[in-house]
Amino acid sequence: VDCGINYVRVNSVTPVSERGNHRMPRSSWASYMTNSPTVIVMIGLPARGKTYISKKLTRYLNWIGVPTKVFNLGVYRREAVRAYKSYDFFRHDNEEAMKIRKQCALVALQDVKAYLTEEGGQIAVFDATNTTRERRDLIQDFVKENAFKVFFVESVCDDPEVIAANILEVKVSSPDYPERHRERVMDDFLKRIECYKVTYQPLDPDDYDKDLSFIKVINVGQRFLVNRVQDYIQSKIVYYLMNIHVHSHSIYLCRHGESKHNVEGRIGGDSELSPRGKQFAHALRDFIDEHKLSDLKVWTSQLRRTIQTAEELGVPYEQWKILNEIDAGVCEEMTYEMIQETFPEEFALRDQDKYHYRYPGGESYQDLVQRLEPVIMELERQGNVLVICHQAVMRCLLAYFLDKGAEDLPYMKCPLHTILKLTPVAYGCKVEMFYLNVEAVNTHRDRPLVSCSEMSGKENHIAAQVGEHHSSIECLKLIICKICILFTRTKLDSTLIHRRNSYTPLSSHDQVKRPRLYSAGNQPWLPLAPTPSALMPEERQSQVSEIVKGSPSKSRRLSVIGPTTVVIMCLAFSHLSFGSS
Repeated sequence: VDCGINYVRVNSVTPVSERGNHRMPRSSWASYMTNSPTVIVMIGLPARGKTYISKKLTRYLNWIGVPTKVFNLGVYRREAVRAYKSYDFFRHDNEEAMKIRKQCALVALQDVKAYLTEEGGQIAVFDATNTTRERRDLIQDFVKENAFKVFFVESVCDDPEVIAANILEVKVSSPDYPERHRERVMDDFLKRIECYKVTYQPLDPDDYDKDLSFIKVINVGQRFLVNRVQDYIQSKIVYYLMNIHVHSHSIYLCRHGESKHNVEGRIGGDSELSPRGKQFAHALRDFIDEHKLSDLKVWTSQLRRTIQTAEELGVPYEQWKILNEIDAGVCEEMTYEMIQETFPEEFALRDQDKYHYRYPGGESYQDLVQRLEPVIMELERQGNVLVICHQAVMRCLLAYFLDKGAEDLPYMKCPLHTILKLTPVAYGCKVEMFYLNVEAVNTHRDRPLVSCSEMSGKENHIAAQVGEHHSSIECLKLIICKICILFTRTKLDSTLIHRRNSYTPLSSHDQVKRPRLYSAGNQPWLPLAPTPSALMPEERQSQVSEIVKGSPSKSRRLSVIGPTTVVIMCLAFSHLSFGSS
């Protein structure tokens, strides 16, 4: 950590509200995409893929940075009625059951309200049949009362083969059927569907529901009907739903073969493959032949190391510029040690918040996710695809399919010379890993065990420990930790430069947009280095002078150093770096 940092780090997320043990960060990027909370209301008979759509849509929205959560009414119903007996519970003339089902809906809607108003959520997906106008009117009253927006998603399917396949794939393992008897499950569930058909009122785009915002998904995406899309996020939802399909396919992800820069520990650049990288390319060709992937599409970036890997396969491949590695800006082709020595402030800031941090003149992981969105759309609608990409790119793609959040995404392990096979299943993704037995360097950097932001609650603990250690080295380490804590927690003079966060587009007037790409005509932003005299008033300079000229005995009493002295030391010696020593 560099004790000469001349910045106050602007938090990457606004304060969060807590409800129970859940914490939901509310990012300015999410606020940019949604000007008010939205409730997505699913509609459709059972076994029409509503939960599949809900989970997939939620995963996508969370991936692009919009906090989203599914509220499945079946979960609430099972909590209220512990033992499911038969389809009779869903008969429209079962008054007691109808009261229970309505009460469950009201409880779920209250949880929706809490999520959108107290927990930082932006979108709530209300996953239920909602097949009657009475139920949908109740939801609309709730939405108007709380000033939310509403968007309906109706899944319509009359293909008996699709319905039967859905029942066997998903409903047999439902908590409603613990005995898992296929024939009994099929019989009972088909009768449950008939109960719903009696009262089912589809959306009417020509009359009753003509003023609602909705999309009808007909026969698993064969046709769509879109009505009165109101805003950007609703158009994103429509765009996504029109790109997904349920056909069986697999996605193969791997990094390029080991490059010369990998061997040297350098990031970015456009280097060629190392000898072991070329060996991996041959092994990858054998893997494709062995698994008989004749209909496989191959995608690469426009960087040489992925192209050289694909050329050995002997099959056509497509080059995507948006699959290029994350742009490291002024840090391109540097090792992490060089970055730590040359840009210690940047090195420390990236460890504090790796997902949102943007390299000067380069990109952040958040930028990369936005860049890769078209790739996700194409992967959703394609057959079998092999994507030969880079470490940061592979992390972003994996995070989408495995539903990983921003905190975990930058630290996902994507080793060289390893293939991941992703096969979408009912409510998730099956992952298979293949290591091709070609040695390679390890380019993974683990998450820092303790960052400066995590130290904020440990100041007193460290202060107590300082007095217990007699070793000068241990004492110095603890003092440096304390300096970091005090420095990150202290409000510094307004003369200091405020470090801006990496959100794009900008969400407030006081943020400075930093350049995405570095070029000769667009020089990177570099930190200023004000002198100690510019940072301190005269009286504080005199205090520093006295400390520096103090007797040797004072230097031996490091263990009793006070907070004021620590801050003064930090300001006085801003040119010193403790990054690696």
